[in-house]
Amino acid sequence: MAKAFASQGDMSEKNISFTEIGDGLWAFTAEGDPNTGVIIGDDSVMIIEAQATPRLANKVIEKVREVTDKPITHLALTHYHAVRVLGAAAYNAPNIIMSEKARSMVVERGMEDRESEFMRFPRLFQGYDNVADIPPLTWPTTTFNDRMSVYLGKRRVDLMFLGRAHTAGDIVMYVPDSNVMFTGDIVEYHSACYCGDGHFHDWPGTLEKIRAWDVDAIAPGRGDALVGKEMVNAALDSTKDFVKSTYRPVAQVALKGGSLKDAWDAARAECDPKFSDYAIYEHCLPFNVARAYDEARDIDTPRIWTAQRDKEMWEALQG
Repeated sequence: MAKAFASQGDMSEKNISFTEIGDGLWAFTAEGDPNTGVIIGDDSVMIIEAQATPRLANKVIEKVREVTDKPITHLALTHYHAVRVLGAAAYNAPNIIMSEKARSMVVERGMEDRESEFMRFPRLFQGYDNVADIPPLTWPTTTFNDRMSVYLGKRRVDLMFLGRAHTAGDIVMYVPDSNVMFTGDIVEYHSACYCGDGHFHDWPGTLEKIRAWDVDAIAPGRGDALVGKEMVNAALDSTKDFVKSTYRPVAQVALKGGSLKDAWDAARAECDPKFSDYAIYEHCLPFNVARAYDEARDIDTPRIWTAQRDKEMWEALQG
């Protein structure tokens, strides 16, 4: 490769924030690194997103123990990507929940995703010398299709599939007593969307379904916690703009028979002026372009990313 992925050179430690976004509801954020949500119920705790490794998950647990000593009984995963789920073992939660579609993605591409993301994000996998050392695949104990509710004592958490977006299996968690939602990577804030397994045509509509809930706060997938309707709507708007601005120029090139490199140039011309200062922008862009190029050519199911495919795609874009 002419040069490494942007994320391979990003080895600086990120500053952690732990923000209360509702009564007993917390967002663990780290300057564009994957976020984790915390829901404290009457008698137990639900964690949302496990982090990439047990080492990183223990940083979340340290923050949780600053505010509650209640047992962690549930781990809910908004979707399946290695950097989101491989830290699951640290929580010792007896209940691990994801959508049935997300589980099918573990079956279909879990091992390939684990190896690919290990190469892409060395900082998130620090302490693991090679891919064989990182935790095994994370499997759910419970799955659902459209909606289910979990009761943490009297506190109800609604888990819902609202539509395809960041992946085909994305779910959100809604806490009705506080009107707060945890959206995973469907929504980002001043962070690039990773669209390598995304569905560009569906994503904007899924964002509007979230907007219709008129929530008071959101814990997004990356970036600061969104507190207040103004901040929530700004993040929904910017996420939609990012998705559309990525897809539109790439699709125009693909539909005219242009190359992936041509599509990359067109996407940069559209997106750089608006999003180049977003966290992980340079990392996400090549994967986003490749997926948009495929979707424009009617490849509905995202192709599986492997470490080898990563390299081949990157070399084509350098050409």
